[in-house]
Amino acid sequence: MGALVSIWLQFAACVALIGVAGPELSRSGDVIAEKTGLSRGWIGIVLLASATSLPELVVGVSAVTVVGTPDVAIGDAFGSCVFNLVILVVLDFFQRGESVYRRARQGHVLSGGFGVILIGYAGMSLLLQDRGLGLGIATGHVGIYTPVILLLYLLAMRTVFRYEREHRGDFAEEIVEHYREITLRRAVLRYAAAAAVIVGAGAWLPFVATALADVMGWQASFVGTLFVAAVTSLPELVVTLSAFRLGALDMAISNLFGSNLFDMAIIAVDDIFFVKGPILSYVSPIHAVSAMSAVIMTGIAIIGLLYRPQARLFKAVGWISLSLFVVYLLNSYALYISGQ
Repeated sequence: MGALVSIWLQFAACVALIGVAGPELSRSGDVIAEKTGLSRGWIGIVLLASATSLPELVVGVSAVTVVGTPDVAIGDAFGSCVFNLVILVVLDFFQRGESVYRRARQGHVLSGGFGVILIGYAGMSLLLQDRGLGLGIATGHVGIYTPVILLLYLLAMRTVFRYEREHRGDFAEEIVEHYREITLRRAVLRYAAAAAVIVGAGAWLPFVATALADVMGWQASFVGTLFVAAVTSLPELVVTLSAFRLGALDMAISNLFGSNLFDMAIIAVDDIFFVKGPILSYVSPIHAVSAMSAVIMTGIAIIGLLYRPQARLFKAVGWISLSLFVVYLLNSYALYISGQ
């Protein structure tokens, strides 16, 4: 009983720390965008996305080096992409009046498109490895897909940066001094402090959640799998909603698309640390279902950003968000029947 209480207290502490640091991280990012003249979209895809996804990097590296469970690392990366896109449904629900896809800038299509390429390529590589068609490089334990993923990630960051720089006029209305009393140096320090708290609590949270699922008897069940996977995306959820409440919708959406790009780069890093061989050769092919679900969901989000539908079902969410949620449910059901 004492162990159960202790684990629940640890879980509550992690959630509380993320809940406090998340709004500060979003606000500091908003200040940095104002002081530097960078768009909120660029701040979201780089600063917020890296901070909220670093816990997944820690979990992935720990899973392949300490625990020896590559399935946890790859499942976490692909699963987080799916959960991140479900957060768009939450944003659309809280957005009153017009759909969230009508308010967001269409520039997000660029990062979304790169997400389709990266996630799709990683999923294809997983299926090829399962068929024994993968190649190794260097010492033989690193898959050929690893340098390709890293190069694609760097290309995405460079391309998005150049796009945002060339389209500064599109977000000229954002460059208004709302934080005159806060200096850039102070904002950077507060961002670094908030990011450190989120990384620390976020990295510890999955281990606490795993222990909690084990103590509660959920470990071998679908409930346990879903629970552990869901809490991994808690930093993205808190930071995204915090940015949304600040009125920084583009920063919120960029954080989600940027986190998905970063999650694919994490697969490459996990592969480097996994010395038994190309990591995708040692994991279940069922993860490809999550990869393809994330690709489909990203495509649906891109359609929403381009088509910008106005109709809302039951005055709650649009059909784009409903479609995202349906794919999420189908992905969850596929994992359930597979026994993962």
